[in-house]
Amino acid sequence: MTTASLAAVPPASPPRAAVASAVLPRWERPALAVLLLGTAVLLLWNLGASGYANSFYSAAVQAGSESWKAFFFGSSDAGNSITVDKPPAALWPMALSVRLFGLGAWQILVPQALMGVATTAVLYAAVRRQFGPAAALLSGTVFALTPVAALMFRFNNPDALLTLLLTVTVYCVLRALDGAHTRWLVYAGIAVGMGFLTKTLQAFVILPPLVLLYAVCAPARPLRRLGQLALSGLAMVVTGGWWVAVVELWPAASRPYIGGSQTNSFLELTLGYNGLGRINGNETGSVGGGGAGPGGGAGRGGGGWGETGIDRLFSANIGGQISWLLPAALVLLVAGLVITWRARRATDSLEGMARAAFLAWGGCLLITAVVFSWMQGIFHEYYTVALAPFVAALVGMGVAVLWEERHSPLAAATLAGTLALTALWSYVLLGRAPSYVPWLRWAVLVAGTLAAAGLLAGGRLGSRFVRGTVVLGLGTALAGPFAYCLTTVNTPHAGSIVTAGPAVAGGRGPGGAMRLGPGGELPPGAALVPPQNGPQGQAQGQAQGQGPGQGPGTGRDGRAPDGQSPNGQGPGGQSPNGQGPGGQAPDGRKRAAGPGQFPGGRGEMAPGGPGGAGGLLNGTRVDAAVKKALAADSGRYTWVAATTGAQNAASYQLATGDPVMPVGGFNGSDPSPTLAQFQAYVKAGKIHYYIGGGSGMRMGPGGDTSGAISSWVQENFTEVTVGGTTLYDLTAPKA
Repeated sequence: MTTASLAAVPPASPPRAAVASAVLPRWERPALAVLLLGTAVLLLWNLGASGYANSFYSAAVQAGSESWKAFFFGSSDAGNSITVDKPPAALWPMALSVRLFGLGAWQILVPQALMGVATTAVLYAAVRRQFGPAAALLSGTVFALTPVAALMFRFNNPDALLTLLLTVTVYCVLRALDGAHTRWLVYAGIAVGMGFLTKTLQAFVILPPLVLLYAVCAPARPLRRLGQLALSGLAMVVTGGWWVAVVELWPAASRPYIGGSQTNSFLELTLGYNGLGRINGNETGSVGGGGAGPGGGAGRGGGGWGETGIDRLFSANIGGQISWLLPAALVLLVAGLVITWRARRATDSLEGMARAAFLAWGGCLLITAVVFSWMQGIFHEYYTVALAPFVAALVGMGVAVLWEERHSPLAAATLAGTLALTALWSYVLLGRAPSYVPWLRWAVLVAGTLAAAGLLAGGRLGSRFVRGTVVLGLGTALAGPFAYCLTTVNTPHAGSIVTAGPAVAGGRGPGGAMRLGPGGELPPGAALVPPQNGPQGQAQGQAQGQGPGQGPGTGRDGRAPDGQSPNGQGPGGQSPNGQGPGGQAPDGRKRAAGPGQFPGGRGEMAPGGPGGAGGLLNGTRVDAAVKKALAADSGRYTWVAATTGAQNAASYQLATGDPVMPVGGFNGSDPSPTLAQFQAYVKAGKIHYYIGGGSGMRMGPGGDTSGAISSWVQENFTEVTVGGTTLYDLTAPKA
C-alpha cells in the first residue's frame, strides 16, 4: 500500500514542492474522475438492499419529511412526542431528499453516499496542495477502500456527515495555515459547529491538536493568531449553538421531549449520555444504564463494548473495519515528521506546510485513536470511520516524502518495511475469518514480501522493474480491504449495530449482530424486555371478538384534556405540536401519499443480520393485517399507535406512513411520556392502539415509566391478536 504513488510518479520526478505547485499533469483530471466515479459506484452499488437501514433514524427522516417541526427538532414521529438522541443535522439532508422524492431506501441513503464522494474529493484537495496529485490519488483510494467507510457512507447513521465535516475542518485549517488566512480559519470553526449539530462532542475531539498547531505555527504575530482563533471559536459557537439556544429557550410544553435525556434537556444529553458518559461509562438511561452496564468497568474492562486499551483498534471486532493500514500510517507519520523536521517552525514555506500537514492529520489520528481506545462507555465498531480520512492522508503523504528520498538507503528500507508490515497485518486480519477466501491471505503475504524485497533492490534493476514492483505492492496492500469492501456492499445491513466485511472469530456477523453470551444472553447489565410480536414471536393473548375495536376519537391534533399540554407541563389547550387550541392542523404537516415500503413493496424490515435482541437494536416485521388495522381512520389520531422502544415504533411508522409514539425513546428508559401524560392522550382520543411486546430497557433513573404504561394498558384495555401482534384498542376500554 505504501508504494501506491510510485506507479504515478516517474522516477525522475521533480521535488515535492514543484510537483504540488506545477501545472496540472495531463493524466490528473482523468485519474481524479476515475477515483470519484469509482467511489460513487462502490457506494451506490446494491444500495437499496439494506432497505431502511437503521429504522430509528429512517423514522425520524420520514417524520421530518412530513412535519417541518419534526424536521427542525429531529423528532422520531410527526406527532412530535420525542426526538432522536442526537442533534438533527445528519437527518436534514435525508429528510429533504425524502420530501422531494418520496419515502424509500434510495431516497434516504443516496445523500449518505454522496457525502462519501465529497469526503474523497476534499481529502484529495487537501493532500494535493503540498504533496502532489499522485499522493492525493493514493489517499483518496485508501479512503474509498476502507471497509468501515464503505459501510457507513451507505448507511443512515450520523457518522457519514461527521466524517465529511472532520475532513473539511482539517482542510480549512491547512488552508488557513498557508498564509495565516482568517477566512479559512472561520470556515473551520463553522465546520466544527456543524459537526456538533451532527454528533455533539465527538466533533470537538480533534480540536486540541489543530488549535495548538495554528497557535504555534501560523505565519503571523502571536496576538493575531489568538485573535484569529477567537474568531474561529466564535463561528463555531454560533454555528453549533443557535439550534441549542432555540431548543433550550423553547417552552418545553410545546416541543418534543429530548430523547436520550432524563430531564428533557439537550444540555444534559450533550454532557451526559452523549458526552462524558461515553468516556467514563456513566451513561444514565443507556443500555446497561449509569455505568453498571456493558460500557462500565475498570482497567481493561469494556464489558459488552469490548476491552479497552492500546490494542482495541486492532481487536477482532474492530481490526477489519479500520486497521488494515493503521500500522503503516503510524510508521509513515514518524517518517514524514523526521524528513520535514528540518523546516522552519512557521508555515510560510512549502516544507513548513508539509510538516504542518503531518502534524494536523497525525494529531487528529492520534487523539481520536486514544479516545476510542480507552472510552468506557458505548462504543461501536463503526465509530472508527472517523479515523479513515486521517489514515488515508498519512499514507498518501508518507509515501510521497519517502519516494522523494528513495535514493537514501534508510528511506528505501522504511518504504519496503512499511509495505512488508502492511502485508503481514493483512495476513493476520484475513486469518480471523479462515473460511473467507482462504487463498487470499497467503497470496497477500507472499506478494507483499516479494514487493518489499523488490523495493530494496529496485534502484539497481531499472525503472521497469520498479514499476512492476509498485503495481505488485499496491495490489498486495489493497487486496484485503478491497475484498472486505466487496463483501460489505453485497451484504444488507440493518439495525443499530452494523459491521463491515465477513464474520470473524470473536466478532460480529456481516450484518452486525450483537455478540451474545453462550446461552444467548445479552452483555451484563443489558436487561431487555423480550419481544412478543411478529412472525417469530408469540401472541400475548387470544383474539377477543371479531377484530380490533373502532371507537370515536378526537382529531389527530385535538386538544389535550384537563388543560394539559403534550408533555403535561404548559398551558392548556395546546395540541401535540404546540400550535394552540385543539383541532388545528399541525404546522407544516402533510399526509403521506401512501405507506412507506421497501423496494419489494412490503412494509417490513429489510433482510440482514439481526441487530440485537428484542427490537431494542433493530425493528420488527410488520404484518399486512396490522398495517390495515393501524391505517383504519388514521387521520383521526395524532398517533395511530404507541409502543415501547423507538426501533419497534419505527417499524410500524415506516410500514404505515403514520406517526407511532415511541414510549421511552430509543432504550425505552426515557420518562416520556409519563403515565399521567399517556392517560391524558388516551382520554383525548389521540392514540388509537397500543402495541404490546415492545422492547427496551424500560427502567430509567426515574423508574419504570414505560413499564407502568404497559401495565395500565393491559389492566384497562382488551388485547386482540392481529397477524401475530398484540394490539390494545385505546378507544375501547374494558367495561
